[in-house]
Amino acid sequence: MSELFLKNATMVDGSIADIRIKGEKIVEIGSSLTASGEIIDCAGLRALPGFVDLHTHLREPGKENAETVLSGSQSAVRGGFTALSAMANTNPVADSAGVVEQVWRLGKSAGLCDVYPIGAVSEGLEGQKLSEIGAMAHSQAKVRIFSDDGKCVSDPLLMRRALEYVKLFDGVIAQHAQDPRLTINAQMNEGAVAAELGLAGWPAVAEESIIARDILLANAVGSRLHICHLSTKGSVEIIRWAKAQGMSVTAEVTPHHLILTDELARSYDPIYKVNPPLRTQADVEALRTALADGTIDIVATDHAPHPREDKDCEWASAAFGMVGLETAFAIVHSTMIATGLMGWNRLSQVMSSAPAEIGRYSEQGEPLHVGATANITLVDPSKNWTVNREDLFSKSNNTPFHGLTFTGAVLHTIYRGTAVLLNHNLTGARHE
Repeated sequence: MSELFLKNATMVDGSIADIRIKGEKIVEIGSSLTASGEIIDCAGLRALPGFVDLHTHLREPGKENAETVLSGSQSAVRGGFTALSAMANTNPVADSAGVVEQVWRLGKSAGLCDVYPIGAVSEGLEGQKLSEIGAMAHSQAKVRIFSDDGKCVSDPLLMRRALEYVKLFDGVIAQHAQDPRLTINAQMNEGAVAAELGLAGWPAVAEESIIARDILLANAVGSRLHICHLSTKGSVEIIRWAKAQGMSVTAEVTPHHLILTDELARSYDPIYKVNPPLRTQADVEALRTALADGTIDIVATDHAPHPREDKDCEWASAAFGMVGLETAFAIVHSTMIATGLMGWNRLSQVMSSAPAEIGRYSEQGEPLHVGATANITLVDPSKNWTVNREDLFSKSNNTPFHGLTFTGAVLHTIYRGTAVLLNHNLTGARHE
């Protein structure tokens, strides 16, 4: 049985401890333990539960030129993630047991992190007929999150039926909140910048109206609802109101919506074109406050890789989306920890324990204690590093952060007791 020893790690509560790992489990935590096995010097490093992403586009099957389950897993461990949730907008769409099991098996084969497929709500993401929700839930992949992400489940009757269905196995519907009629040909946030640039505006109410509707629907049927990539101040206020009423809703924010604004569209560089669009500084500040106070439950990357030709074109023709797995921690550290808006315990909640709880992912997001599965991320809060798109582990390099320097870096990722990332170097898949 393999043995891994983490020496002098700073725990979430600030204490210094050694961590002994045997096989896949943490077997001992204490001070001045006798070192044995493979030793990692963790002086100055924070030991956190492995990060869990509830919103990842891995593109496989069908769009392997942008990303594969393997390359996405490699990008994930570079970013400190030990679990990914693969969105359903593949080709073919993940709307059947066969496709989600294919993705699940590809994740197992990669062996770098847990890959949990997300099932489509509707057949073909067309919003007309429910997908094989029950078959996916009872497949080997044991799907518990269902989403038509990339498209909104805009039909209220279909949405209500989906919410009722997933109650049978404690599932959750993750809604991409975008009224399609209010966003026809929309290119960026509706506001002064869009007006000056002559680009079609994407109104905040297109997001907020769907969130309000679906909160009421979920409450009426007593089901779980999760809102993807919140982007507006108004959306925050609706979620805050719903939680005050005791309604069962959770919400996520992406790292890029915590730091970027629509002012960047002035460059006409499609690297900043994303769905939902970058909003105003007031929205950014509202999102940060909501993440800190618990109104927003988690950070999710919405990692959206695209081949270069889909971004190296005029704005209107460019694809929506940006990669985010490898920069997520640095952005959250810079915007939330370094600013004093939240501490390390809250960070471990929003990037580890809360997403694992929403997805019902056992053995992920566990606090670091004896008996827990050893999914651990080791970060250096003081390390400065500069993003270079050519160095990304993802197959795509559509990052808006190229050339920017951040403080806070992931150095090691431990997945089920195996160091799959050591000092930014991938060590390869684990072996059973």
